[in-house]
Amino acid sequence: MLADEAAYAVLRSRDGRFDGRFFVAVVTTGIYCRPSCPAALPKPENVRFYPSAAAAQEAGFRACRRCRPDTVPGSPEWNVRADVTGRAMQLIADGLVDREGVTGLAARLGYSERQLRRQLVADLGAGPQALARAQRAANARTLLESTNLPAGEIAFAAGFSTIRQFNDTIRKVYGTTPTALRPSTPRARGTIHLRLAYRPPLDLAGLFRYLADRAIPGLEEAGDDFYRRALTLPHGLGIVTLRPGEASVSCELRLDALRDLPAAVRRCRRLLDLDADPRDINDHLGADPLLAPLIAAAPGRRVPGHVDAAEMAVRAIVNEETSAGRALLTDLVQHHGTPLRSDAAVRSVFPSMEALANAGDAPPPVAALARALTAGAVHLEAGRDQVERELLALPGVTADAVGRIRLRALGDPDVFLPGDPAVQCGLRRLGPEAEQHVQRWRPWRSYAMQHLRERS
Repeated sequence: MLADEAAYAVLRSRDGRFDGRFFVAVVTTGIYCRPSCPAALPKPENVRFYPSAAAAQEAGFRACRRCRPDTVPGSPEWNVRADVTGRAMQLIADGLVDREGVTGLAARLGYSERQLRRQLVADLGAGPQALARAQRAANARTLLESTNLPAGEIAFAAGFSTIRQFNDTIRKVYGTTPTALRPSTPRARGTIHLRLAYRPPLDLAGLFRYLADRAIPGLEEAGDDFYRRALTLPHGLGIVTLRPGEASVSCELRLDALRDLPAAVRRCRRLLDLDADPRDINDHLGADPLLAPLIAAAPGRRVPGHVDAAEMAVRAIVNEETSAGRALLTDLVQHHGTPLRSDAAVRSVFPSMEALANAGDAPPPVAALARALTAGAVHLEAGRDQVERELLALPGVTADAVGRIRLRALGDPDVFLPGDPAVQCGLRRLGPEAEQHVQRWRPWRSYAMQHLRERS
């Protein structure tokens, strides 16, 4: 969180790169905004700054209808930080509090409820319930605007326990009724169309190319301008199609259960690394004379993530970078994945860990991982160093595989894989002194690798 003087300077500049990093509330209007809001600049004495939308809402401010602060990208800090606050924010955005309550969230993080609340209030100005309530309000608005479902169905799908709670929260957060949030044009029932915001620039073509090269037939389908895959979500299955949009990523979702909307959106954002801040990354990496030309040529490069951490861990262990690894993954999906009814190209979801734990044809390291995950011996929501220790204790899991898991399943921004052939090729092209520069690229070596890979 910036000091008030620095935050007001950002507000004066209308710098959209800070949207989601903090929120601006105006006491004379009772409204909170994103820093880039085009409304008239308020006087400094009338401005309050908050580290989260939930904190602004708890202070009694409602969301601006003009700049829609509830639709900004997530703070990039939660991708970089591996502490309890960063992990809690990711799990809350995934809808965990709605499914398991604050008790479940605290248990996943290894904290007491009291410790967790104290930490979140200190860092974000709001406790887990308030943060989850803000998330529910944003989910409800999305469903109100993108579907023609009855408001009652939307209330429960968004995570509210009662209609009254739903109505009261919408009025408090948006200053209007659920009906007033409906668009004038009716929406089709069934498929949900969303726009996923990000901080530009974004090399979406590079992301689609990366995912297409590693796509597993039956599970995924990709082209130059789209990516489609099956999803396993907390309450059911789904299919997502991602395409370039106007200043956003177009996201089309078909879900068995609307309650899975927050989890599906969060996983798509993590897959495409949409909450990253390329400005911070490029400023640091571009200061190195060897990397500067690569950064200038592709300033929007991101690190592809995952839609399911356990699936990504399996893919890393069998090494999806190789044709043999992808062939093995294709067999596992074909023989152990749950079939889908609706799509010709995307036919089944990735096998569950329970299925892989009992699959006689699963490689021993995969079976060991699946058994450890189902038994609770490995916790992919834990801190990255703890996850690494737990994974290395499993038979057949190599340090290289753990590095790939940290890179994509855990979202670690500072992974470097010197044994990766594409990375080695990229280093050779930079010259004999390149290896001596690798430590200078911390804490963004994961992004440096993407530039080296693409160059190769």
